[in-house]
Amino acid sequence: MRAATYHGPGDIRIEERPRPEIEAPTDAIVRVTHTAVCGSDLWFYRGESDREVGSRVGHEPMGIVEEVGDDVRSVEPGDRVLAPFRISCGSCEFCRKGLYTSCVNGDSWGDANGGGQGEYVRSTHADGTLVRVPDRHADDEDTLRALLPLTDVMGTGHHAAVSAGVDAGSTCVVVGDGAVGLCAVLAARRLGAERIIAAGHHEDRLAVAEEFGATETVAARGDEAIERVQELTYGGANHVVECVGATSSMNAAISMARPGGTVGYVGVPHGVDGLDLYGMFGDNITLSGGIAPVRAYAEELMADVLGGTLDPSPIFTETVDLNGVPEGYRMMDEREAIKVLVKP
Repeated sequence: MRAATYHGPGDIRIEERPRPEIEAPTDAIVRVTHTAVCGSDLWFYRGESDREVGSRVGHEPMGIVEEVGDDVRSVEPGDRVLAPFRISCGSCEFCRKGLYTSCVNGDSWGDANGGGQGEYVRSTHADGTLVRVPDRHADDEDTLRALLPLTDVMGTGHHAAVSAGVDAGSTCVVVGDGAVGLCAVLAARRLGAERIIAAGHHEDRLAVAEEFGATETVAARGDEAIERVQELTYGGANHVVECVGATSSMNAAISMARPGGTVGYVGVPHGVDGLDLYGMFGDNITLSGGIAPVRAYAEELMADVLGGTLDPSPIFTETVDLNGVPEGYRMMDEREAIKVLVKP
């Protein structure tokens, strides 16, 4: 099979690698029909996080089940499935609590499991991981494009909004205009927020935020963005969503929160230090969130997509085949695309 592999900063290649096989009775093999390049992939692409040279990359697969182990009960060959970015068993202490990303039997999609940006993946713990798409929607391309973000960014944006305590009639500020931030706008709207203020740096992305339900946008950086949000919210919002993961964005989110408010954070914290803990302490700001257990939200979000009330597919501004994955990374790195959809 062919798969995208990492060979150093800025160097993604498509190479022949061994196709994964059933190794345990709980395994399933999925032929990948749709996947994506994630903003978190850019950390190793830019050399800002470590990754083994030659390793397979990608973690957002959707496709058709080809083979299952003897103990798999939830899916069978021919089923259309989507898969969260993290493999989970579904039965351990943390999975039972809905904290699937802390699964004691957790696994990734890389290397021996095929790599999410490749032609095939093996899902260990298929019953706890794979989400079956109803047959009547299994071949509807528009629906599949809308479902693919549930593998990561839509579930992550939803986790951020839930962690921030967004509810009906509330005011919410979303910090970050990447795919996760835009999905957080959708999530805040879905949860009933009356005002959604999207803060970012790119006018084209903020236009998508407005399409997704943002009532106001702030195109500014640093103190200017903080001052503008505080002005719009008369001293800060009770619910702030942080979707970047940098020190500056975290401190901005804290400063945008009203005393007694909550910051829901899902931005991968690369190089985050010097957080304004004193500011949080003085204003009783709650910080809640972390890596999103997207499996916990998959069924409820899928129901809304299939019902026509949720559509995150506009985040895909470019589509490539497997050979186009290296170009997809470049486009996202250079901000020419919000998120790249890959159809192997």
